[in-house]
Amino acid sequence: MAHPAGHTHASAAQGAVHAARDDFPVSRARRFLEPGPIVLVSSHHAGRRNVMTLGWHMVLEFTPSLVGLMISAGNHSFEMIRKSGECVINVPTAALADTIVGIGNTSGRGTDKFAHFGLTAQKGSIVEAPLIGQCPVCFECCLHDDTLVAARNLFIVEVVKAHAAVTPEEIETLHYTGGGIFRRSGGALDKRALFRPEMLEV
Repeated sequence: MAHPAGHTHASAAQGAVHAARDDFPVSRARRFLEPGPIVLVSSHHAGRRNVMTLGWHMVLEFTPSLVGLMISAGNHSFEMIRKSGECVINVPTAALADTIVGIGNTSGRGTDKFAHFGLTAQKGSIVEAPLIGQCPVCFECCLHDDTLVAARNLFIVEVVKAHAAVTPEEIETLHYTGGGIFRRSGGALDKRALFRPEMLEV
């Protein structure tokens, strides 16, 4: 049987069956199923600004570009985003790990976290919520669907403007697996030769 270019049979290690497994707490599934890089979500409403650390998010659609954000109702950003109908999803690098944790430990109700953590607020092209200058990637977003906000704390936003640094092309992001443990994103693994050309477009 012919194989695509660069393809080899799976090694014995790759095909090994992991028979010995212990019970694992279902509440800790995030350790293996974390949805993506930690992001900093900035908001603006009634003359005030805020930023929060967020790990629960997911891409829902390509066009329009929809992203789901799971934001606790107890978070100060919850009402700011709900009332303003907008936010910015900023993608920090692993170098900002201490700041990321500090932002997550601090309430924005009595603290201007931009000033407190030395973050540079930059004006966006479309939304009033500020971009974070220290983040190489920033997505300006408008609230697209709030029908699941009350029941599931799920904001569905549309990315209406995207900003990404030209260099470096690949950034080292931070991924949270719970219990105070983060993982850094690893190096890129190029498998483009194995893809059908049309699958590389998404």
